[in-house]
Amino acid sequence: MNSMTGYAFKEGLAESAQISVEIKSVNNRFLDLSVSLPQFLNPLEQRIRKILSEKIGRGKVDIAIRVRETESHPKVTADLGAAKAYFEALKSVADSLGRENFSGGGALPLSLVVGQEGVLSLSRDIDAEEYWKKIQPTFDAALASFLSDRAREGQNLKADLLKKLSALDECADFFAKWQPQMEGKFREQILGRFEELLGDKVDQNRVMAEVAAMMVKYTINEEIVRLKSHLSAMRKEMEESPAPGKRLDFICQEAGREINTIGSKNQFVEVGQKVIDAKDALENIREQAKNVE
Repeated sequence: MNSMTGYAFKEGLAESAQISVEIKSVNNRFLDLSVSLPQFLNPLEQRIRKILSEKIGRGKVDIAIRVRETESHPKVTADLGAAKAYFEALKSVADSLGRENFSGGGALPLSLVVGQEGVLSLSRDIDAEEYWKKIQPTFDAALASFLSDRAREGQNLKADLLKKLSALDECADFFAKWQPQMEGKFREQILGRFEELLGDKVDQNRVMAEVAAMMVKYTINEEIVRLKSHLSAMRKEMEESPAPGKRLDFICQEAGREINTIGSKNQFVEVGQKVIDAKDALENIREQAKNVE
């Protein structure tokens, strides 16, 4: 079981570059990946997405890879055609306004021309695949740390969920033990009412018929069986499934229906208190399950 929250940050040196990788995640119903890369490494984005999607089931995951080159050999090129066009245009403006209106007058400064967009361009001949070899060791280390962080938190969540599930098991056992006592309780209630009205002339057959009718209407045996089945399925998911989050949420909904039905049929204070305890434990499980992958 893994938590959907996690964090990792790793730095590394590779030849002429300093590399940092940061991965963080929070809860999300599905897998939502956000990859931030230097522009020249954009060809690697799909590869990184594929690796992450194979390792992570769900959650909102942000990964940022930063590269700072300690040595760079950029290639600077000049668009002479654009430079001449800018020069002629600037010269025309200067002549029309009068050169004496410009500080220094005289010839147009070269910096004014080369500072125009497109005159000079900076480019680097970078092979993304070769750069991946530099990035991969730091990336792998960050991903391993990130997955370990999620797994560690996942174990804490699992322990807490199993504790809350044990509380639900106790409630289900209480309902099962109480079920056989219901007939006696109903008989006491009905017999008491008849005796209030008829004294010692109570018809026992009538009492038994009323008890049977009450048992048919208020029995919770089927709900108990289904509730225990749901709790067993929940425990199996927690113990065996590597990513039980979505299924736990579904099972909680089904278990909640049974608990609500038991509560609506209940006629006794003792059962009512356990219904409240069961609802509280189930709600805690549902909330905690939202953190599970």
